[in-house]
Amino acid sequence: MQVVDPHVHFWDLSTHHYPWLAHPGTSFVGDAKRLRHDYMPSDLLRDAGVIEVLKVVHVEANHDPADPVEETRWLQSLSDASGGNDAEGRSGAALPIAIVAAADLSAPDVEATLAEHAAFANTRGIRQILNVHADPLYGYVDRHFMRDPLWRENFGLLERYGLSFDLQLYPSQMHEAVQLAHAHPATQLVLNHTGMFVDRSSLDGYRAWRDGLRALSACPNVALKISGLAMFDHRWTVESLRPYVLEALDAFGVERAMFASNFPVDRLFGTYEDLWNAYARIVQGASEDERTALFRGNAERIYRI
Repeated sequence: MQVVDPHVHFWDLSTHHYPWLAHPGTSFVGDAKRLRHDYMPSDLLRDAGVIEVLKVVHVEANHDPADPVEETRWLQSLSDASGGNDAEGRSGAALPIAIVAAADLSAPDVEATLAEHAAFANTRGIRQILNVHADPLYGYVDRHFMRDPLWRENFGLLERYGLSFDLQLYPSQMHEAVQLAHAHPATQLVLNHTGMFVDRSSLDGYRAWRDGLRALSACPNVALKISGLAMFDHRWTVESLRPYVLEALDAFGVERAMFASNFPVDRLFGTYEDLWNAYARIVQGASEDERTALFRGNAERIYRI
């Protein structure tokens, strides 16, 4: 199976600082100590096994917020060094071939950061995690950035630099994201991790996720990454993932959805091969063109790779 993986994280703990790994805590994903090890392109390719990874999009890995551009600089150097042929003479794509970098859009001087990111050949977009939740176990940040006038104003800078935005939030925040998408129709938004359906114990939680997906899918400039499902389903099976994948595809269609691994985070709950084979089984009735779009083509088009 050939895939383009649009959501991967690399880190080198000996050369770079990741506060969440330096001082690991426990969240709904589990104990971050289990991720306190280097994860490099060679590790991903080893994990891939028989899955042929054609291209990879790196999404910011919560690198030192004091120097977000250093992560991009390092990733670009990895990419520049990895292109060409392997030891057996096979040609391979640079890893990563695209970078979604970190920036705090609420910072008054964020334009300088965006300009520095954009100067690197592989930079395609920005992610700033927006997840707010009343339960501290699920909270990533403690403020509603989308309600901040300066954050919203600086969001407009993405269009100036030709950058997309990876949108990571919870269903309860999706109505605000719809307003954001409408306000910036020329900026590509990519909803991360299948919309992060977190409140699974209530009908209201399900409706917020389902209706939020459909509201976002009505915005032509929003696409979806089907990924991160294992973070909420640690003992997942093909059948436990199936309804979420199909609901997401029903909302966005095969034209604006893409499968992704979220490795090495989802590595805590299964192998790379098992995850991609699960996706393949769930959509096995799709046409060849539809499968090509979901596994490769949409990621290539949306991230311009």
